[in-house]
Amino acid sequence: MPDETRTLSHAHKATPTASTAPAANDSPVAGPAVWITRLVVVGLVLAALNLRPAITSLGALLEEVRDGLHMSGSVAGVLTSVPPLCFAVFGIMAPRLARRFGPTAIVCAGMAAVFAGLAIRPFATGTAGFLAASALALMGIAVSNVLMPVIVKRYFPDRVGSMTGLYSMALALGTSVAAAATVPMTESLGGSWRTGLGVWALLAAVAVLPWIPLIRDRSAAASSAAGPARPESGAPAQDARPPRITRSRTAWALGCFFGLQATGAYITMGWMPQIFRDAGVSASTAGVLLAVTMVMGVPLAFVIPRLATRMKNQGPIAVALGLCGLAGYTGLYLAPAGGAWAWALLIGVSNCAFPLALTMIGMRSRTGAGVVRLSAFAQSVGYLISIPGPLLVGILYQHSGGWGLPLALMAGLMLPQMVVGTLAGRDRTIEDEC
Repeated sequence: MPDETRTLSHAHKATPTASTAPAANDSPVAGPAVWITRLVVVGLVLAALNLRPAITSLGALLEEVRDGLHMSGSVAGVLTSVPPLCFAVFGIMAPRLARRFGPTAIVCAGMAAVFAGLAIRPFATGTAGFLAASALALMGIAVSNVLMPVIVKRYFPDRVGSMTGLYSMALALGTSVAAAATVPMTESLGGSWRTGLGVWALLAAVAVLPWIPLIRDRSAAASSAAGPARPESGAPAQDARPPRITRSRTAWALGCFFGLQATGAYITMGWMPQIFRDAGVSASTAGVLLAVTMVMGVPLAFVIPRLATRMKNQGPIAVALGLCGLAGYTGLYLAPAGGAWAWALLIGVSNCAFPLALTMIGMRSRTGAGVVRLSAFAQSVGYLISIPGPLLVGILYQHSGGWGLPLALMAGLMLPQMVVGTLAGRDRTIEDEC
């Protein structure tokens, strides 16, 4: 069992209890009913499946959407930067909402927002309405992004690695399936991009259902997320006053690590097929190569978190993933077509820094209050860092007329990613630093 989990368990056992104490003051993870645990697992998987289809399904049909809505190229370019911006802006709201209503209630509302946004978006008749509906779905994704590690820490404190791996694997699966299946499904349903985008609302509607019974646990969940407002006389002082995240070097390192890995992921999703096509690879094969890169996240998203929780220091994993990315981008520069499959596999492995970052969020705090604050901080800072990356790659490509400079940038970003990953992976918590 990881040190921070053992500490959390001891903290719960050490808290004074009385027969008159309300149930909400007890640990919300102490002996949950079996049906609740199973329902949370189902809810986590279904929610994770819905955290990316709103983005990747649009990418698959972007040309048709542009033509249908008479969208200019510049607006379409802005549209590709909307997801990380929404994740940064709306994700910072998650801790306050979780303290007020409880994390399970907010994830339920987040999935409802995803459903509403995806259901409304196909009926938009103009660019403004389309952007507004997309922002609604992305808002739901943003708060759910932040609170997923919190839900895992609360219900599965002794299985942070395996449960993080499970929902990371589901997230990777939803990402790759939406990217690969949207176009064929659109063609089979009549060829309208509106139908092809709208069908993903059905998956979001299903994801709402498991969370509805869990809303009853709202008061305990809110207490867990915020920390007791009036601690018992024997409770640690840090539970009454959650740590000030901005004072933690580990929090900043984790935020930078999250941002650099997100930059690489968005650059990969946006530009990798074009790199291969410019090297002489056919469009269909370039699409398959991107799918291979994304699918690598399915098995590794389950393995890496489990491995990370068994190690006191996760820095070596961050370095190994960074070296894979460095090798992949170097190969793309030297022989993009000749070793295309190898480079796609290596970059796919490198992109699995995402589940590692999620796992470290759960391990770098001892309390529910710390996890929710750290998750919001790291993801908001990280997504802000990731916004310029894909745009900068496009500018370098346009002005240089080739992929030399963009690939040098992609490879160069692996170096600071390994450094901050090593700092974020040190065996310490934000409570120790604050």
